[in-house]
Amino acid sequence: MSGVLYSLAAFIVAVGVLVTVHEFGHFLVARLVGVKVLRFSVGFGKPLWRRQASPEATEFVVAAIPLGGYVKMVDEREGNVSEADLPYAFNRKPVGSRIAVVLAGPAFNFLFAILAYWLMFASGVPGLKPVVAEPPPASPAAQAGLQARDEILRVDGRVTRTWDDAALAILDGLLGGRRLVLEVRSVDDRVRTAELNLSDSGEILEGNDLLREIGLRPYRPPMPAVIDRIVPGGAAERAGLQPGDHILSADGKPIDDWEDWVEYVRARPEQGIAVTVDRNGAAVEIQLWPERVEMDDASIGRIGAYVRIPETLGEDLRTVVRYGPLEALTHGIAKTWRMSALTLRTLWKMLLGQASVENLSGPISIAQYAGHSASAGFSSFLGFLAIVSISLGILNLLPIPVLDGGHLLFYVIEIIKGSPVSEQAEAFGQRIGIALILALMTLALFNDFARLLR
Repeated sequence: MSGVLYSLAAFIVAVGVLVTVHEFGHFLVARLVGVKVLRFSVGFGKPLWRRQASPEATEFVVAAIPLGGYVKMVDEREGNVSEADLPYAFNRKPVGSRIAVVLAGPAFNFLFAILAYWLMFASGVPGLKPVVAEPPPASPAAQAGLQARDEILRVDGRVTRTWDDAALAILDGLLGGRRLVLEVRSVDDRVRTAELNLSDSGEILEGNDLLREIGLRPYRPPMPAVIDRIVPGGAAERAGLQPGDHILSADGKPIDDWEDWVEYVRARPEQGIAVTVDRNGAAVEIQLWPERVEMDDASIGRIGAYVRIPETLGEDLRTVVRYGPLEALTHGIAKTWRMSALTLRTLWKMLLGQASVENLSGPISIAQYAGHSASAGFSSFLGFLAIVSISLGILNLLPIPVLDGGHLLFYVIEIIKGSPVSEQAEAFGQRIGIALILALMTLALFNDFARLLR
């Protein structure tokens, strides 16, 4: 299956699962408080599959457009209701019951995230140890004294067993504009502390790769400059490079590893490079002309070749985090809480203009992430589902009319004033809500296309 089709399939599965979870929350609590549910739909548009046990039972539908879903309940505001169904109408239920029904959707998203993280931690989460690469000079990481191959053991006392653990703790400190105390172990096994100053984080938050803006990125061991695969029609193929060629030198300069080779090529778009390679034990001279490619407002050289990765490379940097069933549940709850808090703080910073809106992702980026996580294994895909489920729960709780949070806002007003919000006010709020959602979707899609064109 091609990469695009694989990503699309993973995206449809992810959306289908998360929408079903969300809508099932509404459905279950509606039934528990005595509301009659007419239809439970996963997707919009033309039904592809439907099932109804009897004319009075709920109709279950899978529709053609897999970008959402809904639960249709008996409600006098949406049409005529028979005399027999009036006691089961949503609008006639006490405000507390209506709040419970609306809250149930986002609540089930958070419960699903806890379940997904529990399964991950119980079965074992593969990951990279939080070992850092050499930070750029003058970056906050360099000013903190971090060095290549330092392993981050704790962040403000929180144990960080994987790169994801460290990244989450550091991003939390970045959004809070705090100074973080890192406990690190150097390559000679010496343990020391380093203070990462993130109190002046304004410019950093304007970027779209926050850890890289700080100067943190995972350490990757040097790889021999051996070509594994050639892109058809690329500069490498035209020059006569072949899979298995080991790059020895470029313009007489020794090439130590693949990163050294990539930097040399990137700095020379459309410039001739005299390359010496080892091919089956014999030295071969090749004249190479890298193509010019525009990336991040700069021109770089590219030849269209992939590195051959040794099977045992980086084995000492990999780890598996696994807990017993009860401890895994505790970690699942804690992880869901931390991810929810981080998401809320990021949204708040974007709303205040203190963080880049480029961090918003639309369906194209989500589909790509779905494909990447699914190809990385079941545990990785579960982690992706958990993060998106948390985002879906938080998004739906925003006080925007047409979203669950907007309905909750109307119910709070109803409690305060002692009567429901007028239909005119509710309709006006929904128009504003639709406009805000469309603006948000437009921005997310713009970010998606901007990433594709980079």
